[in-house]
Amino acid sequence: MKVGFFDSGVGGITLLSYARDNAAGEDYVFYADEDNVPYGTKTAEEICALTYRAVSCLVECGCKAVVIACNTATSAAIEYLRYKFQDMPVIGIEPAVKPAVTHTGHRRVLVMATPLTVREAKLRQLIDRFDQEGQVDLLPMPELVTFAEREEFSGNRVRDYIARSLDGFSLEEYSDLVLGCTHFNYFKDTMASLLPESTAIIDGSAGTVNHLVHMLKQRGIDGGGRGNVEFLISGRPALPGSDFAKKAERLMSRAREMREITRGTL
Repeated sequence: MKVGFFDSGVGGITLLSYARDNAAGEDYVFYADEDNVPYGTKTAEEICALTYRAVSCLVECGCKAVVIACNTATSAAIEYLRYKFQDMPVIGIEPAVKPAVTHTGHRRVLVMATPLTVREAKLRQLIDRFDQEGQVDLLPMPELVTFAEREEFSGNRVRDYIARSLDGFSLEEYSDLVLGCTHFNYFKDTMASLLPESTAIIDGSAGTVNHLVHMLKQRGIDGGGRGNVEFLISGRPALPGSDFAKKAERLMSRAREMREITRGTL
């Protein structure tokens, strides 16, 4: 049996890359809802319907567990999905607010996310649990999803967008930048060039994959694979050698490069 990964587009490939490198005894199916990306500007109801359809497809493909490798979908739909698929682990990803607040001391934490993640109660509740001193600020960054989907990870337009978005923040006050969207992980190099060296860049990839591995072992359903990956585009198979399969391989390579930027990544 396989492990399913779901994302609104290609951001979740950053998690798939980590899983493939650190849990090689599994086979994977990655579902990219390219027909409906981006999710960050949709309603919670729309996202619940889309993610339910995607997870149902992954179950039909023989998946024994599913990772919602999309912060926006996790925010809007994870409780609904766990209710609908009670016999299978459904693992979400959330912004790494807890480790950032633990690490920060008396400095501030900036969380970048999609507009929906910023609006949803799930993130607010997470912050309320751990941010006792009001140190966390939120910054919606919708255009980074668009840049990532077209593999535009560097250059003046990307740099200018990130720089403009950070304008107005006293960056030296921030100990941590938390990436609250898996699409954002592709831009760590540009972000690092714009931030003080003392600012850590944190994402939830390792924590999410470690939780997946724990859940599989706990249920006695781990292993049995060789690291093979199948890709689905909104439910349609992307054959080996197809444009999307080639794009996915490029993105996994990019994700590995960005993991080398180890400024506090968890």
